[in-house]
Amino acid sequence: MSLVELAARVDVTRNTLSRLERGDLSTSLGVLARVLAVLGLEEDLDRLAQDDELGQRLQDVRLRRPRRPPKGNQADDR
Repeated sequence: MSLVELAARVDVTRNTLSRLERGDLSTSLGVLARVLAVLGLEEDLDRLAQDDELGQRLQDVRLRRPRRPPKGNQADDR
């Protein structure tokens, strides 16, 4: 399948597909999902983050952060 045909099936421009290929972060995840679907690889989307150790560690760090009480609601010591 040519790049022109893929772009037409995904309903994006060739420039958008080129940005996706280069890893440009301004390209939406929706475009990636549609490209995978057109190529018959939509099940591979689940595999992208399957073994993402760094992402899992970052998520764990966010879960462990203690919550602070909101400022401004404390009684004055006057």
